[in-house]
Amino acid sequence: MGDLLNLFRVLVGKRFPFQLVYSNEYWMVETGKHVFPLQKYRLVYENLLAMGAKKENFLRPRPAPDEDVLLVHTARYLKRVKTGTLSHAELRALEIRYSPELVRFALLSVGGTVLTARKALECGLAVHLGGGFHHAFPDHGEGFCLLNDVAVAVRKMIEEKFARKVMVVDCDLHQGNGTAAALAGRKDVFTLSIHQMDIYPTEKPLSTVDVGLWAGDGDAKYLAELGAHIPRIYNEFRPDIVFYLAGADPYEKDQLGGLSLTKAGLKERDKVVIENARRLKIPVAVVLAGGYAAEIKDTVDIHLNTVRIAQRVQRVFPEAPVPLAARRPV
Repeated sequence: MGDLLNLFRVLVGKRFPFQLVYSNEYWMVETGKHVFPLQKYRLVYENLLAMGAKKENFLRPRPAPDEDVLLVHTARYLKRVKTGTLSHAELRALEIRYSPELVRFALLSVGGTVLTARKALECGLAVHLGGGFHHAFPDHGEGFCLLNDVAVAVRKMIEEKFARKVMVVDCDLHQGNGTAAALAGRKDVFTLSIHQMDIYPTEKPLSTVDVGLWAGDGDAKYLAELGAHIPRIYNEFRPDIVFYLAGADPYEKDQLGGLSLTKAGLKERDKVVIENARRLKIPVAVVLAGGYAAEIKDTVDIHLNTVRIAQRVQRVFPEAPVPLAARRPV
């Protein structure tokens, strides 16, 4: 309660130090009785408003155009997605009910993460109250993920010359298999995934660095493994932007995993990833990724904690990167 009151005072007393990206359409997808709580997006948004955030702090994304999606996904797959002609096997692998609303949600999610990256490059940090669909491969979807918003945004920043080198720090419970496959072999992209080994996905394509943990490892083991790589990889690779997948699903009461992190441990994880990047003046684009706690309030609390940590860090390290226009070649 004390932390929430402190956040309330900060939000009321000062303007948000970064942009938030959100669409009211994120939760308007009928999934039936499903473990993926799409309503969490609306609840995070409403909680931030209740704690003093203003509607002008939120940017509304547009659906990603085909040319952006095709930076990662095949034309054949995108056509099947948009025409509703996915095969039975593809629908089964997706593990979430297909609908035109789901397609729009996926396109908005891609557009939202691209917008978040652009704002992070302008101001140093931005948070997408969505995104992180890292199981989508170039030619198929998996694990609730129809399109890979992070991979598309990574390619978009590089193709448009807004970034020379990009890093993905994936702290979702599950290995970012689609992202690893989509960005494999690129010297201008570094992918780190820290995840639980003994769960989905069974096959884990190689990221630049994979940190595999096991059920029951908990806060101390997780933070030690994360700290063995961050900030070292920031200093060595020197990315122009970090995409941070701040999944809530390593939580001890998550229904799909067993890493057993506490809320305090997850807050420390957020601080390690975000603060070390901003200390080095590296912009950070945060996406919320997964979260499947038995009580949705726990998932929402964890996502709000991520926003809180981002606020505190950005107030200490507010320096903006080089403006976007200056990143383009003459």
